[in-house]
Amino acid sequence: MWVKSGLLPLLFSYVLALVLTIMPIPAVLEPWRPDWVSLVLIYWLIAIPHRVGFGTVLIMGLLTDILMGSTFGIYATALVLVAYPALRHFQRIRNYSLTQQLLIVGVLIFVKRVIVYELEHVLNDAVFNLPYLYPVLSSAIIWPWLFLILRRYRRRYLIR
Repeated sequence: MWVKSGLLPLLFSYVLALVLTIMPIPAVLEPWRPDWVSLVLIYWLIAIPHRVGFGTVLIMGLLTDILMGSTFGIYATALVLVAYPALRHFQRIRNYSLTQQLLIVGVLIFVKRVIVYELEHVLNDAVFNLPYLYPVLSSAIIWPWLFLILRRYRRRYLIR
């Protein structure tokens, strides 16, 4: 039942995104780490919005807060605020070319990063550094490949 409904493969993609978020990489590449959780959630929000919604986004945000060791609720708030336009305009985004989607995803990741920074600044006196925005560029660049990989994954495991 779990595999037939596509729930298990969907959960696996969430776990993989969380693992990629905390997986060690060389210090030189660390500032460029794509925002895996946001990318995977944006894909599922526009691909199957009837199955992935604000509840899923909130839970993934809280799990990200726990894994990143940030103040509880910061990533959850940012992800929910970014999920709204993706859910609201999923049909439009779905019909755009990958280049146009790349730009939209870049803007959504930028908004998420700004929200997280502002909340961290207010709550924890975080200081802004330009490398904080590097994941916006790396996430936008990786989006077309991630989109194609997740689409094949969705079709292979009949996630509907």
